[in-house]
Amino acid sequence: MLAENPLPTPRIWEVGALCRAVADALQARFNPVAVRGEITGFSRAASGHCYFSLKDGQGQMRCAMFRRAAEALDFVPRDGELVEVQGRLGVYEARGDLQLVVEQLRRAGQGALFEQFLRLKARLEAEGLFDPARKRALPALPRGLGLVTSTGAAALHDVVTALRRRAPYLPVVLVPAQVQGAQAPASLCAALSRLYRLALAGDVAIDAILLVRGGGSIEDLWAFNDEQLARTIVQSPVPVVCGVGHETDFTIADFCADLRAPTPTAAAELVAQPRAVWLGALDLVAERLQDGVQRQIDLRSQRLDHLALRLGRPSGVAAREQQRLSVLQGRMRHVLLLKLQHFTQSQQALEAKFTQTLQQHLAAQGERLERCTLRLELLAPQRVLERGYAILHNAQGHALTSVQHIRQGEALQAQLADGRLEAQVQAVQSSV
Repeated sequence: MLAENPLPTPRIWEVGALCRAVADALQARFNPVAVRGEITGFSRAASGHCYFSLKDGQGQMRCAMFRRAAEALDFVPRDGELVEVQGRLGVYEARGDLQLVVEQLRRAGQGALFEQFLRLKARLEAEGLFDPARKRALPALPRGLGLVTSTGAAALHDVVTALRRRAPYLPVVLVPAQVQGAQAPASLCAALSRLYRLALAGDVAIDAILLVRGGGSIEDLWAFNDEQLARTIVQSPVPVVCGVGHETDFTIADFCADLRAPTPTAAAELVAQPRAVWLGALDLVAERLQDGVQRQIDLRSQRLDHLALRLGRPSGVAAREQQRLSVLQGRMRHVLLLKLQHFTQSQQALEAKFTQTLQQHLAAQGERLERCTLRLELLAPQRVLERGYAILHNAQGHALTSVQHIRQGEALQAQLADGRLEAQVQAVQSSV
């Protein structure tokens, strides 16, 4: 009887060599690889490298994203976030762990939207809508501003706060619009068009327009990537400042606007120089004017002294000229003082007008809220019961709305304004 062939003796590997061999096999078989999964255990080391795991219902994989790739991120990854990554599979030899080295990371579902964004951006750029030569500088001292945003957005509060701090005298015309959802692009276009008509009519001073919205995901900000909105922005008769999202957010509206601001607050600050800056500039001009007047007076006085010496002793003429110069100097100082007082009063009047407009708007919103509250109270079921009506329930607790659901002899409950009563149906009669 022949002996069975013994099993071949396996090759004995060094641990590091086996890890490298496995890494080479992964490189040849899978890389580059794209993976979708949920982030868990995300952390950023002091070196700037990021470490986390991707998981789904069937498995989990360790990931490393080195600083160079992490610096290119336009958002902060968080645990529980569904993402899509591209990278290379390998083996971390120090622990023998399977590891995915991530080279690109983005939120899941953004790929199609981002590609759509890039296509529209390229097309509008080719048409010249982003041309820097088309864009206008902001007015140094605007007489008034237009503002387009949602009345319920935090961006409105940020803009109002910045303007009240820096330029409380500046009047603002607010035209509310939806800033998110399917109806938002049309709403934004309508609001901008209304401000354009006001600016062209000249009845209201509008020297620049702010188009603002707070931060959000690419889906939240998608209304500002609308083609019709882009074309509406470039038709503006006055400069448009777009402050949408956070500093890392870019939309088509940003490229079309005359100036892009990183945040709504920054947009307000760009169009409103602090009042102290202009008052300081006026003080400087006044000081220079006074110095110029004084120099002219000194020159004329010196000339009079020289002429007096040449004339000998015409002291009477010199005295009269000196007196005349003194009178002129007093008049110049008086005019300068009046101009300064007039400017200060104008600033106070503008500030009072802005405050009054804001208070009227808030009061109107408060009255609207009170009317809505009253309507809700009138429609409350308890109010209906107090007017003599009742709600009928069957034994199962269902409210009855038709005699078709009631049988003779059935026990019912009637809910009145101040309590309940039990009743039994004696007869059923339909009015139909």
